[in-house]
Order: sequence, then C-alpha cells, then structure tokens
Amino acid sequence: MSVAMADHIGPWTVDQVLALPEDRRTRYELLGETLLMTPAPGIRHQRASFRLHLALDAAVQAAGAAVEVLEAVNVITVDGLFVPDVVVADAGATAEDTASISADAVQLVVELVSPGNAQVDRTLKPLAYAHAGIPYFWRLEFVPAPRLIMMRLDQGRYIEQATALPGTTTTVNEPFPFSIDPAGIAQQ
Repeated sequence: MSVAMADHIGPWTVDQVLALPEDRRTRYELLGETLLMTPAPGIRHQRASFRLHLALDAAVQAAGAAVEVLEAVNVITVDGLFVPDVVVADAGATAEDTASISADAVQLVVELVSPGNAQVDRTLKPLAYAHAGIPYFWRLEFVPAPRLIMMRLDQGRYIEQATALPGTTTTVNEPFPFSIDPAGIAQQ
C-alpha cells in the first residue's frame, strides 16, 4: 500500500486517483467518490487484449476512420474514472500525451471479463459508460469459451448488436466495419 493510500481519508477525486503511484499489481478506478481496486490483468487477458487491439486497429485503418485504438487508458466520465481494456477514441482527443481522455471523445470501450473484475465489468461499468454517452460497449467473455458481445447505446442503455461466437465469423458495420472469430483471441 502506498503512503498516499494509507494517509487518505474521505472520498476520492479523479485528481487524487491519477496521482497514485503506478502499481503493476493493481488497477485503480473511481466510481463516484469510491476507489475501486482490481487485480492487474493476467497473461490470458493481456494476450486477448493485444490481439483484439490489433484486429480493431486493422479495421479502423481499412475503414479510414479518424479514431485511434488504445489499451488500458484512463477515461473520465461523469461517474468517475475508468480504465477500459480497449478504447477507440477520436484521433484529435489523443493528440496530446495526457494521463486521461474524456468520455466525450470515446466511441467504443471493450471490457475483457476476468475473475477479479467480473461483476464490475458486467454491471457497474456498462451503466457508467451508458450514462457518459459512450456509443458502443463490447464485452469479451472467456468462459465457457471466448465470445464477444457487441452492444450499442440506445435510449440510454446498451442493446445487443451481435455476439461473436467461437468458430464463426461475425461482422458488424458500426462504429466501423469489423469482423471477428473470437476462437483464437485468447489461445497461446
């Protein structure tokens, strides 16, 4: 535990969370004024995040979309600060080397569900992302096999566009044309 955390009393702010020392074993996020701490992602999670990032980046390049694909960046929402596993943000919003980006510039967030963050990724984060107006939310589930659930914002909540199942290629056209078979995403 860092000195900053041991000495902290009361609610947290975005600035206080961003000032915490880097800790490769823990991911810090903020829901309202409550600090959320989840274990750092494991190898399978990081492998899948990297491969999904590459697939999204290739689709973005092919579409000529004015966005950038990033992994594990701070996104500031009206409800706090979150670190989605993959973020697709407006290219202009990533021009400066800052510690965070505003949810207003985010087109798509992807969460990869791991045992240490399952409830947050399935319940809390989608609500916060919807409240922030992020147009697309995708969730990669690993169990029983990798599947990518792709959702879009509709009247303040996410509705399913498609679910990519292993062994089949699924295509969506929003926010840009993207096709994937999630079978190989998490394999060694």
